[in-house]
Amino acid sequence: MLNPTLHTRSLSSSFSSLCLNSWQWQPLSAPMAKSLSFLAPATSAGGKKAQRRSGGIRCSSEAADEAQVSLLTKAKIPTKLKAVVTVNLTIGGIFSHVGMTRGLDDFADLMGRSLYLELLSKEIDPKTGSEKKPVGVYAHKIGHNATEAKYEGEFTIPQDFGGIGAILVTNEHHKEIRLKDIVLTTDDDEASSFTIDCQSWVHSKFDNHDKRIFFTSKSYLPSDTPAGLKSYRDKELKALRGSGTGERKPFERIYDYDVYNDLGDPDIHPDNARPVLGGNKQLPYPRRCRTGRPKTKTGTYVSSELIIYCILALKLDPKVEKRAGNFYIPRDEAFSEIKQAQFSAKTLRSVMHAVVPSINSALVDKNRSFPYFTAIDSLFDEGLNLGDQGGNAGGAFSTVIPRLIKAVSEADDFLLRFEIPEMMERDKFSWFRDEEFSRQTLAGINPLSIQLLTEFPIVSKLDPKIYGPAKSGITKEIIEREIRGYMTVEQALKEKKLFILDFHDLYLPYVNKVRTLENTTLYGSRTIFFLNPDDTLRPIAIELTRPKSPTKPHWSRVFANSWDATGTWLWRLAKAHVGAHDSGYHQLVSHWLRTHCCAEPYIIAANRQLSAMHPIYRLLFPHFRYTMEINALARESLINAGGIIEGGFSPGKYSVELSSVAYGQLWRFDMEALPADLIRRGMAVEDPTAEHGLRLTIKDYPYAADGLLIWSTIKQWVTDYVNQYYESSAQVIEDPELQAWWAEIRNVGHGDKKDEPWWPVLNSTDSLIGILTTIIWTVTGHHAAVNFGQYHYAGYFPNQPTTARVNLPIEEGEPADRMTQFMSRPENELLKCFPSQMQASVIMAVLDILSSHSPDEEYLGVGPEAAYAAEPAVQAAFERFSGRLKEIEGIIDGRNLDAGLKNRCGAGIVPYELLKPFSEAGVTGKGIPTSISI
Repeated sequence: MLNPTLHTRSLSSSFSSLCLNSWQWQPLSAPMAKSLSFLAPATSAGGKKAQRRSGGIRCSSEAADEAQVSLLTKAKIPTKLKAVVTVNLTIGGIFSHVGMTRGLDDFADLMGRSLYLELLSKEIDPKTGSEKKPVGVYAHKIGHNATEAKYEGEFTIPQDFGGIGAILVTNEHHKEIRLKDIVLTTDDDEASSFTIDCQSWVHSKFDNHDKRIFFTSKSYLPSDTPAGLKSYRDKELKALRGSGTGERKPFERIYDYDVYNDLGDPDIHPDNARPVLGGNKQLPYPRRCRTGRPKTKTGTYVSSELIIYCILALKLDPKVEKRAGNFYIPRDEAFSEIKQAQFSAKTLRSVMHAVVPSINSALVDKNRSFPYFTAIDSLFDEGLNLGDQGGNAGGAFSTVIPRLIKAVSEADDFLLRFEIPEMMERDKFSWFRDEEFSRQTLAGINPLSIQLLTEFPIVSKLDPKIYGPAKSGITKEIIEREIRGYMTVEQALKEKKLFILDFHDLYLPYVNKVRTLENTTLYGSRTIFFLNPDDTLRPIAIELTRPKSPTKPHWSRVFANSWDATGTWLWRLAKAHVGAHDSGYHQLVSHWLRTHCCAEPYIIAANRQLSAMHPIYRLLFPHFRYTMEINALARESLINAGGIIEGGFSPGKYSVELSSVAYGQLWRFDMEALPADLIRRGMAVEDPTAEHGLRLTIKDYPYAADGLLIWSTIKQWVTDYVNQYYESSAQVIEDPELQAWWAEIRNVGHGDKKDEPWWPVLNSTDSLIGILTTIIWTVTGHHAAVNFGQYHYAGYFPNQPTTARVNLPIEEGEPADRMTQFMSRPENELLKCFPSQMQASVIMAVLDILSSHSPDEEYLGVGPEAAYAAEPAVQAAFERFSGRLKEIEGIIDGRNLDAGLKNRCGAGIVPYELLKPFSEAGVTGKGIPTSISI
């Protein structure tokens, strides 16, 4: 019995029509080379290179099965079936594989024994009741060009073989190969050809003897699986789950779970220890992909009580995982060659290993402030001289971020010169204004924190014995004074005129911890806004709070804008602190936690529980592209101990721990749906008569208004898709793979919250549609809204400071000369509060990268999956989905030109384009990728 390690969840590219005219072949030899006149590089609409898609047969949308019948029933004698295999070469080309095994592989190619293919029938043998014997053949190499190699083999198919259900591949090279597709034709009849898309790395049999399987594009619910493929379907899933033991190897495709126990490195230094996130009640967290690396010699950085709790109650190993070596992800989750070159290899890692050290060398004092605002401007005009990067090495250095790194004449010196962010380009001083401060709560990079104030007075849920008075210092008198007697607080609450950014209860428990760290500080904060008649917000009060500590009493102060100079500058300082709080919440909660981190369990569970043939897997697959690799890179360089986030954001070493607290307190799957999130925050109410069934509390709320367009369009597409495969709710309930997938997400991937009552029950087509729409929204619209505007809004960091480094000079207990210095030069106090020169330079470089679209980006609604083409109704639904997204582009453009929508249209205002579906490559501030790919 065969025991294949099965299908890659492969990515695909449209390869339906090929011609020799654009293909330059280098034949191995005249006798071996055969005519390939029907082959040429794939293109899609507009001539763009075809995108990667999921595996399966590709031919005319109505005729996938008919093509197989045609192939196998033309003759009454065994049919000759030609297979042409396309292998992608690495960026280095055909000769990039060097080493002792190169000659062996070349010899195997020459002898025609490097790829072994086996066709699998969909039918069982009626005599034995088991699978029919596969039909196998070696494919020999027939030629290559700079990017691809071709192999060809010829099958002899018995007349009673039946329809082709899959193909097994054995790679007899000593190195892995990347298999693009396999084109099958009979009697050189190109009209009858069909393609099995693979788009997957195939391991060497010398690494793993198991064969790889690639199914056709026909989707099957488990109960409908052809008899000849049932065992293969089961074996595939078993292979992808692995055994849960051992250290993972780079060529493997195993999906398994682990807690976040690899962010710290206590073996290097005790200061690098970080607590394990997930698997305990104190610090709950979603699960990540298991790597199986050895544990450190030193235990985790947690309280003694938690160590005892973990050992005695949960039997957990108090040691963390070593960070050395490979941050494993399943092989097909890795970036494509294009993205690897454009993003990973030459950007984020290079920023960490080349640019950051160069910044550190150029700026010896890591805590040095900018002396003047003109010094901040110089980052965009003159740049930061990174010094001599050393001849040829400098040439390579300049390619790290060509948008930012500039050569200095013919010398070996290089400048880090930043592009002017869109916001600064349009209005350099907009960040100073209260109107812009308020507008960005609705149309900036964190529009997910603003909420309606529904109760007054404002009361904390924290223990007053530890954190001070529960009742806020923002009083009725302060609010009514600031709204100039326009209405009472009671009227304002009734008419939904008061809104709040509330970072008080989340941050306050960390204030004293953070204040022990160098070069940073923290407060708990609340900011109150009043809704003007024109749907714009006005900030009216900011409360900053310091809890009591062993050396200082509780302190709190409410700030409001003022007509006098001192009050005005204190107000500006208070806004800077709130901006830092908002930046931290945006990066750690709205962005990392709610999209990247919470999505990883969906991906792992889908690969472990849903077959590649399952229609729901094929719906979700394009939305999971590259996410696991970008998350692994985040653990490696961004959220790790001493990484970018800890070095540049106010919570410092407590940053990711704080996101764990937010997960425990705030995250609910049912509230990740956009309509539910808006209702929970009081930003919308249900209204059957309104568009999308919701009426916005603030009509001109760009994120919500555009987001609901995207949400509704996704939901309609998901509804059409689900209804194509599930005729009744009973089929949903009786689908064992689907139920196992959802149960594993709840019980394992988000296991720390498995007992919460709010989890949706998967018992109907409606519940399935809701779950799938929520997941797809999270990894598309939600992520785009909080990611791709980062450089536009935070590239000029005074607008969105990532950290606040000094206490307010007016804070009780501060040295007396702080207030004296503030009175003599208040601007200097603001500059000292902002990130240091080193922090700002590093964060700006990283935000530029993270805000960029890759050249091979796939956008929502562009290019249907190969599996969709196999079902005409699904293909038609996708075309409607794509067409609606194009309409939304125009709707958003129209809104951005509507002078009545002042939160997105006005003098110097950056138009709200973050939820426009499409974009070109680079830093554009628009475009919704199909997945979290950066």
